[in-house]
Amino acid sequence: MDLLNTLVEKGLRREPPTREEALAVLATSDDELLEVVAAAGKVRRQWFGRRVKLNYLVNLKSGLCPEDCSYCSQRLGSKAEILKYTWLKPDEASKAAAAGVAGGAKRVCLVASGRGPTDRDVDRVSRTIEAIKEQNEDVEICACLGLLSDGQAERLRAAGADAYNHNLNTSEGTYGDITTTHTYADRVDTVRRAQTAGLSACSGLIAGMGESDADLVDVVFSLRELDPDSVPVNFLIPFEGTPLAKEWNLTPQHCLRILAMTRFVCPDVEVRLSGGREVHLRSMQPLALHLVNSIFLGDYLTSEGQEGRADLEMIADAGFEVEGADTTTLPEHRRGGCGPCGGDEPGQSAPDDAREQATDTGAPRTDLVTVRRRGAGTDLAPNA
Repeated sequence: MDLLNTLVEKGLRREPPTREEALAVLATSDDELLEVVAAAGKVRRQWFGRRVKLNYLVNLKSGLCPEDCSYCSQRLGSKAEILKYTWLKPDEASKAAAAGVAGGAKRVCLVASGRGPTDRDVDRVSRTIEAIKEQNEDVEICACLGLLSDGQAERLRAAGADAYNHNLNTSEGTYGDITTTHTYADRVDTVRRAQTAGLSACSGLIAGMGESDADLVDVVFSLRELDPDSVPVNFLIPFEGTPLAKEWNLTPQHCLRILAMTRFVCPDVEVRLSGGREVHLRSMQPLALHLVNSIFLGDYLTSEGQEGRADLEMIADAGFEVEGADTTTLPEHRRGGCGPCGGDEPGQSAPDDAREQATDTGAPRTDLVTVRRRGAGTDLAPNA
């Protein structure tokens, strides 16, 4: 396809596609899917070789959030039967993080529900970061605490945080349909605060909330302009008890097209396959490794993921390798926060009944949505 040849050439030059070209990727047919994956895979391998970075989530505080984000099981008014607990102590969080590091995770993501941290919360998280770094000096720490106020990003950086996550989630045009208790501009402001403080910015999206292809393209282009180092791509997990529980809009094929489009728009950025991959990609997860260079290991915040051992076997069986702590994830031209997602110069190459019902084509796989009952906040061993 001429379109794919053009996109590969642009990706190898770190040049963005046009919006029309990005939309055309999402409009390709299932018959063309392997060609799309192969083309985007060339761009992925140019900048990241066959390495896969592992990330591990620690949910420091679960549930009881005052925000009304429609997709979230921790939202105000959620009836999802998730784990609810207040802040983990630093030693508890450090123990949870250690399980992920032992499983091969290079980055630990510390997440807490809520609108944003108080200064006391920042002190608490800072002590947690110090406890984790004391035990695992080389591990990357990414904090995800909501909207940041003046000086908070700098304090987290001083405590040893390497990155900060705050997702845009959806396009600016549809954001008000998803959340009303804060704005799209609030999210952009927090990402910029993190960048100004010298933290590596991590910001991504959620697909499958009823948005159009144009909305998906808009949010990915907005992310490119914002220039995070990491772009997590989540697929909606339709929790019962949330407003979007009935939104089952994704097929495995379309998930792969979304990942390919993201790779073409942000060719040299860490694209991370995140929440919902097991629910929506299912047996086609290994194909996604040709598009992304980063995944979460084990469980998510309030849902259970694929077994950690199965993650590692999938990576190996697909011919990829886990990225070691001694390897820098980003291409050389992006290290230290320099350069946008693209540029003019090419870089260097880098090395039950429900189950029976769900077999019907297109039937929602509600059997694959499993509330997390192990790991942080419980007495059971974590999945890593």
